[in-house]
Amino acid sequence: MTNSSDDRPLYERDPVAWQAYLAEGNAKQARKRVGADVLIRNEQGHVLLVNPRYKPDWDLPGGMVEANETPHQAAERELCEELGVEVRAGRLLVVDWVAPHGPWDDSLMFVFDCGMVTGEQARSLRLADGELLEFRFISPDDARATLRPYVWQRLDNAVAAATDGGFRYLINGVAHGPR
Repeated sequence: MTNSSDDRPLYERDPVAWQAYLAEGNAKQARKRVGADVLIRNEQGHVLLVNPRYKPDWDLPGGMVEANETPHQAAERELCEELGVEVRAGRLLVVDWVAPHGPWDDSLMFVFDCGMVTGEQARSLRLADGELLEFRFISPDDARATLRPYVWQRLDNAVAAATDGGFRYLINGVAHGPR
């Protein structure tokens, strides 16, 4: 006796229907905002911060990841666009989940180590695309007074991870899990 129904999975029975099923699922799945920042320090151990034109607070250099772009590529692109410098995003130091706030849904923020720049490299930085009002290297103590508390905590954890060779998983700037 033969079974008249085809018990094979949909992807084997009807590849076109399978693709439509996947596309529908992809369209309905949750989306998450993703940002990619960098830690850049000068020879004095000061950190590079930027003052964006589009928001009232200072921040780490970087920006939002575009569709189908990796976080490290976004960090490299943003630095080139905003400060006219080509860098290689190094080791991942921090992933920070940021809760919904104001008009924004939650997001994931990545921080990559871009190492230390020489005085000559620091002097080559320039405002390149109009998104930033200014940038500067400042001491970690001054950074604490300049940044929003959870961004300061993200920076502080990034500096610690760069120093000890570790990695930090944060929730709103606060470390969670093993270091």
